[in-house]
Amino acid sequence: VGKHGLIVRGYGRSGLLLPQVPVEWGWNVTEFLDHTCMKAGLPRGCWQEASVQLFTFEGQIFTEKSK
Repeated sequence: VGKHGLIVRGYGRSGLLLPQVPVEWGWNVTEFLDHTCMKAGLPRGCWQEASVQLFTFEGQIFTEKSK
């Protein structure tokens, strides 16, 4: 949590949450997985089904320096 983002794919739907989202909301791993399922329009716990795929990725946050 906080290092990797998640993508959930299943049943013709997909959802993505960035790495900083669970940190901002104080979610644990299970909550992060469940909310990514819900973002895809799938029910909580869908990540446990064999027909659902999970992908992780690392994100980089860029900020602009003010002059």
